[in-house]
Amino acid sequence: MKFRDLIIAVVVLLALGGLLYWSNHRKPAPESAAAASAPSPSILKMDPSAIRQVTLARKDGAAVTLDRQGSDTWRITAPKPFGADSDAVSGMLSSLSSLTADRVVEEKAADLKPYGLDQPSLQVQIETRDHKDRKLLLGDDTPTGSDVYAMLQGDPRVYTIASYNKSSFDKGVNDLRDKRLVTIAPDKVSRVDVQKKGQEIEFARIKDGWQIDKPEPSRADSFAIDEFVRTIADARMDLGGGSGDEKNQAATEFAKAAPVATIALTGDRGPQTLTVRKGKQEYYAQSSAVAGTYKVGANIGTTLDKGLDEFRNKKLFDFGYEEPNKIELHQGTKSWFFTHSGNDWWSNGKKMDTSGVESLVDSLRDLGATGFPSSGFSTAEVEATVTSSNGKRIEKVLIAKAGSNDIARRENEPELYQLDASAVDAVTRAADAVKPAPAAGR
Repeated sequence: MKFRDLIIAVVVLLALGGLLYWSNHRKPAPESAAAASAPSPSILKMDPSAIRQVTLARKDGAAVTLDRQGSDTWRITAPKPFGADSDAVSGMLSSLSSLTADRVVEEKAADLKPYGLDQPSLQVQIETRDHKDRKLLLGDDTPTGSDVYAMLQGDPRVYTIASYNKSSFDKGVNDLRDKRLVTIAPDKVSRVDVQKKGQEIEFARIKDGWQIDKPEPSRADSFAIDEFVRTIADARMDLGGGSGDEKNQAATEFAKAAPVATIALTGDRGPQTLTVRKGKQEYYAQSSAVAGTYKVGANIGTTLDKGLDEFRNKKLFDFGYEEPNKIELHQGTKSWFFTHSGNDWWSNGKKMDTSGVESLVDSLRDLGATGFPSSGFSTAEVEATVTSSNGKRIEKVLIAKAGSNDIARRENEPELYQLDASAVDAVTRAADAVKPAPAAGR
């Protein structure tokens, strides 16, 4: 009996082993392999540049129509005419022109109601230049909420597409509208005129940056003016949550608000003007480039709060981080002369300690105004001349005592710069501290 049980156990064990071997070594069915490697079904495939018109019709709202004007310019033509945001339209066209499905739900759908496609939540009508038009229908979300049912009109197949694809072209007027209030690019602005509180400030672009023309010609902080121009040129309408079709309530607020400034920008598109006012908290603007009145960001107000001095160049020297070619310094009976040659600094035929001269260069570079007085300069007690750009730039600064501070001016220029006396002392101390370079081998 026991022998028979042993035989049965061996047979069962061999059968299980054979089944395990077959399971591990069998090849997948051709259908399974094909399904695993099949690409995502394509719903739309077209050249974005061939699209001439797109109409977005929501079930619960007015249709929005976009028309191509020329090769790459789009306008909203319905429900009202507006300029279109080229980046927003480009993103939408990119999604539409290469739309793929996650899967095909039904090859020949007899009843569209279960998918919400009998009354689509969104219809996207695409008209092409070669008249191969398409209409995409979007229905309900799938039970998991991650996909949306979709189909092409005239095609019986029902697909699912990712919800983020629907979001890329489920757009209203405010999503697609060009919200710029100034259409000149910041780098194309050549002149800026700001009028505020009885003061006029004018900036003009020059070869190496900007200069101040009004209220009087003076050196400018080009970085600060670039930031100012960028902020104004990037002014955008704050349309809030409105439909874009309702009456502009901002016009009423603008009429009651206090004037802040009027900014005129001149560039490659001619002059454009932005007028800004402030209500209790918000800022409102009108532009010569766009009809209407709009709320704008508080950053516009913050930028316009800046005074003239914040745009003036506070540095006494323009050589910046360039290595000077020559430095000449005088204080009373003391004088210092340093010449740069190759990698070395020299003075009166002697090679000088490089680190000491670099400390002097840093102290000259750091000389900056703490204010801009209209008067107070008397007799110069310190004179500093820096030659740079291979002798093409020679800058001479004269410094006089003025109480506990110093006042400086650049030679042949009218502006005065108030300096912290300690900064001037740092220059003369650095010059005194420069020593000859150690002898070779020591």
